[in-house]
Amino acid sequence: MIYTLTLNPSVDYIVKLEDFQLGQLNRSMNETKYPGGKGINVSRVLNQFGIKSKALGFVGGFTGGYIEQYLAKEQIASDFIKVTDDTRINVKLKTGQETEINANGPIISEENLQKLIEQIKNLGNNDLLVLAGSIPATLPETVYEELVKICKKTGTEFIVDAEGDLLTKVLPYRPFLIKPNHYELGELFDQVISTPEEVIPYGRKLIEMGAQNVIVSLADQGAVFLNETTALIATVPHGEVRNSVGAGDSMVAGFLAEYLKTGDFSSAFRFSVASGSATAFSMGLCTREKVNELIPQVQIKEII
Repeated sequence: MIYTLTLNPSVDYIVKLEDFQLGQLNRSMNETKYPGGKGINVSRVLNQFGIKSKALGFVGGFTGGYIEQYLAKEQIASDFIKVTDDTRINVKLKTGQETEINANGPIISEENLQKLIEQIKNLGNNDLLVLAGSIPATLPETVYEELVKICKKTGTEFIVDAEGDLLTKVLPYRPFLIKPNHYELGELFDQVISTPEEVIPYGRKLIEMGAQNVIVSLADQGAVFLNETTALIATVPHGEVRNSVGAGDSMVAGFLAEYLKTGDFSSAFRFSVASGSATAFSMGLCTREKVNELIPQVQIKEII
């Protein structure tokens, strides 16, 4: 079973305006809302590909109830831990440019955290856990490391989509997949990285540090996949970028879905790039139909 973990989910409220004037009354052209959070995005995209998962994390109040109901309507299972405060609402203003206002989120108690730890202890060697996103301020920064230590003991495979110290501290525990973008990769090694070729030596360092598989996305410059035996560069499809939210999560879900079906890294990487692009070219997350449309545009080159 695949489990996704979102420690600080949200209700994302998207408001589209013709123009935004600070200090004035602004009227929206349209608005929508949906569950937000990187792990939840992975579950929703996996669902598009016919792959079942269970969403874990912390939710509370009427906003937390909305997330549970929304996922249930999409027939996505969840087992969230209830907290006292409301799940946060993140506001995203689309006015030609995209402006985000992200709330802090609820307080997570020690009792809440212990319930999560017990959930992870119940996973086994037939399970896979996707840990994605930031850690709430009320949780210790070591929580990812604590959880992956449990995974190593139980034989649970895990994927980590995080940045900075959150990522480097879990590498010794051999994550199945990590997916930094080129900015995040550059920050890890104090380098400016702008081309796929520049990614390769630093991606290989991540493999040496413990990652089993690495995908690095470079927006319109393509993407790179590496493991101990393979290095691949992919082009990205052409299209109008309409949405930056969830593209990386879609890449993780696309890779996982295709790898589970085929066991082939190259095929999974191609599907991953098409999935991320399909989300970037849409107002919401990708659909299977849009991914299938883009797959032929993704060209893979092996680096010797």
